[in-house]
Amino acid sequence: MTIRILTVAVASAALLAACATSEVDYQGEGEGFVGPGAPVRATLETPSVGTAGGEDAADDPAIWVGRSAVTIKGVATPGFVAGTDKKAGLYIYGLDGAVLQFLPEGLLNNVDVTEGLSVGGRSQVVLGASDRTPGKTGVSLYLFDPAASDDGVRPWGAITTDVIEPYGFCFARRGNEVHAVLVGHEGEVRQFLLTADAAGRPSAREVRRFDIGTISEGCAADEATNALYLAEENVGVWRYGLDPASGAGRTLVQGIAPDLLVADAEGLTILADGDARYLIGSSQGDSAFPVWRIDGPAPAYVGRFIVGEGAVDKVTGTDGLAALGGPVGRFPEGLVVVQDDVNDVGTQNFKYIDWRDIRAALGL
Repeated sequence: MTIRILTVAVASAALLAACATSEVDYQGEGEGFVGPGAPVRATLETPSVGTAGGEDAADDPAIWVGRSAVTIKGVATPGFVAGTDKKAGLYIYGLDGAVLQFLPEGLLNNVDVTEGLSVGGRSQVVLGASDRTPGKTGVSLYLFDPAASDDGVRPWGAITTDVIEPYGFCFARRGNEVHAVLVGHEGEVRQFLLTADAAGRPSAREVRRFDIGTISEGCAADEATNALYLAEENVGVWRYGLDPASGAGRTLVQGIAPDLLVADAEGLTILADGDARYLIGSSQGDSAFPVWRIDGPAPAYVGRFIVGEGAVDKVTGTDGLAALGGPVGRFPEGLVVVQDDVNDVGTQNFKYIDWRDIRAALGL
């Protein structure tokens, strides 16, 4: 029976891919519609992003926590959340949601963060963001030096590419290597090996390229299971190999389906909770978040959650999201950060959710 169901799902995905030639927004019952799911509440939120006038602006976050506290622009913090305003640049928030820094870098869409790259003889935190700014399309790169943290996040350089409209982005670790994965709006994927040259400048070598098929954005890599997860917005979530030698081979994790994954399939993120590893997606069309356990032989769906009214307003139409397990400041066992499309006051922003609440709601 499992084989038959998988065959039907893949066939359905192929049919959808054949006709999915344009972006499809909000396939639920209108803006703000929330589908079924285990209810949780956000603990806190960031201020609205600077782009006003009701524009679609806040997009994608990433989370970093240091081994000890750092100071960013005079404020001590255990770590930070980076979040894009895709009309203006990059915000750096504290783990309390406060703005620590803003970099007016242009049309940045998806952001991610990684560690372990030596630049100028010191290990650095590296941020990367897909950049759609005319004249600099590709991946914009940034450095954060924990040993000189009060300098904040600073521009480092860029990865140039032939992708016309950079959209999704994620970093991937493969042993000691740092890989950067860029997803174009039309599903073009470029995977790069990122290093620093002797002068401390970024150097990127393309190691793989393939096409997903249609409009795609969400991207998350899991070194522990050698997997790269990509969301094809109107088709579903795919699992590829992380090894560049694996080419374009893939398996459908979940196709678009009512009350499970509703187009657009948007952001993807991975959270490690002890020995368990979870993939969390954004079912943007009905404002919910499906979750799969991914440390077994195949991804296993464990349920989905929604974010209702609480200390802050409910979450709808999420585009990007990020998660980090373990101690994350005031969140002792993990944090999930999601973009909120319709904020109750002001423009779009980001909401912080305690992983313990999600785990309890889903019975994990």
